[in-house]
Amino acid sequence: MTIPQQPAIDKQPAALLNRRILLGVSGSIAAYKAAPLVRLLVQAGAEVQVILTEAAAAFVTPLTLGTLSKKPVLTGFLRDAASGQWHNHVELGLWAEAYVIAPASANTLGQLANGLCPNLLSAVYLSARCPVFLAPAMDLDMYAHPAVQQNIARLRSFGNHVFDSPSGALASGLSGPGRMLEPEQIVAELATFFVG
Repeated sequence: MTIPQQPAIDKQPAALLNRRILLGVSGSIAAYKAAPLVRLLVQAGAEVQVILTEAAAAFVTPLTLGTLSKKPVLTGFLRDAASGQWHNHVELGLWAEAYVIAPASANTLGQLANGLCPNLLSAVYLSARCPVFLAPAMDLDMYAHPAVQQNIARLRSFGNHVFDSPSGALASGLSGPGRMLEPEQIVAELATFFVG
């Protein structure tokens, strides 16, 4: 009896092995892509800490992302309100070797471009000393709006890596730019960055 060969498992980029990746997930329908992104990063050997905004939690659960990352998902400043324990945005910003915000909604891009920090995700951004990668995701009219394009240009001028948004079918039923870059492409971009 011949046993069929298993297909070769693609080896993830060695460039991400033991890298400390902070993943910020903001409120967008594309937040569902955070789950495969976490899975791919962990498979590549990265240590992944997820920060989920309140709006993002309407699209993907902390349980899902925590299970995949093998770390509790951070959803706010306070860890335990009764004791006053909090998540230190400065420590998180120093811990990370890369901060990936995917999806980055129009609202989040506006906050980051203007130094606003109403949540843990944006507070960590202001404290981060590591490279920051942003994957915008929104409908095509929002993406094309001059205010959003100005925020993207401003974020790039700060030295952030802002991925171009590919065209395709959108949740609204329209088609055009505004889609979040696919998780596999984000992982490949990170690997390329770390390889130098």
